[in-house]
Amino acid sequence: MHVPDGFINPPTSAATGVVAAGALAVSLRGARRELDERTAPLAGLVAAFIFAVQMLNFPVAAGTSGHLLGGALAAILVGPFTGVLCVSVVLLMQGVLFADGGLTALGVNITDMAIVTTVVAYAVFRGLVKVLPRRRRSVTVASFAAALVSVPAAAVAFTLVYALGGTTDVAIGKVATAMIGVHVLIGVGEAVITALTVGAVIAVRPDLVHGARGLEQRLKLRVGGELVDVPAAAPAPAPAAARSHRKLWITGLVASLVLAGFVSFYASASPDGLEKVAHDQGMDKKEQRHASAGSPLAGYGVEDVSDARLSGGLAGVIGVGATVVAGSTVFYVVRRRRTAAPGSSTAGAA
Repeated sequence: MHVPDGFINPPTSAATGVVAAGALAVSLRGARRELDERTAPLAGLVAAFIFAVQMLNFPVAAGTSGHLLGGALAAILVGPFTGVLCVSVVLLMQGVLFADGGLTALGVNITDMAIVTTVVAYAVFRGLVKVLPRRRRSVTVASFAAALVSVPAAAVAFTLVYALGGTTDVAIGKVATAMIGVHVLIGVGEAVITALTVGAVIAVRPDLVHGARGLEQRLKLRVGGELVDVPAAAPAPAPAAARSHRKLWITGLVASLVLAGFVSFYASASPDGLEKVAHDQGMDKKEQRHASAGSPLAGYGVEDVSDARLSGGLAGVIGVGATVVAGSTVFYVVRRRRTAAPGSSTAGAA
């Protein structure tokens, strides 16, 4: 759903840019409350993982493919404010390095793919975990539903933006029907990927999953005719916790590199949902050449590398590396600002 340059007129693009900038400012402040010394490194990894999985287009209908948007996944793993920042970092890397998503449309893309998906997904997720049994499995089920809803919600948001500032004269009703229809199917793929990933992280480090915090019921014992909480188990020694955290981070990074550097070669070559709808409805008539079209990585390939498999794999590896570095830097700075804030301390943040 990366909107290219020329789809949305300048006034509407500028307005969504203001919305995106305001949301990012709020998210930077909110992320200071969500991040601690355990989750800050995970946030950079989540951004890199989303970048990698977005390269894996999967077929959803005849001649149409879809890919992960990532808002639900990021919100559940690291929190909604940090989630907005994660997806925004990915979109920035894709637009600047790979000419994927217009630079003048960056505000549109952040609003649609980072803000709408994250806010909608997290609202659905929190609503479900309040009524489902307080178990880890409930987090996975709620993750599936939240991701499923978030994708057509983004399609609705794009349709509204296009109705306000689209550069071609098309029937908005047809655009809405086509966009929502195909993105409901894409949402199923998003839901499966999100649920599997959240479930995998919960299985090894449930304490790192933002959406799973506080859901485990304390065991109770009957003492003197009254039920009392069983004392909490002693926390794992710091060196053991650090090793576990480091193992998860390395495993996640290796998985991201393999997905982007190797598995992406086998992704569907069919146009994604927005591309297909835009072509069918004539929305792409005024699409403009991307400002980064001359980038040596444009189109997810390395310039002057003739072998397609090697070119795409190298581009994917470079993208994962650039995203994890950029994301980790952002979240390290946010975390440092929290620690340095009056009344804050590393111990208190943990």
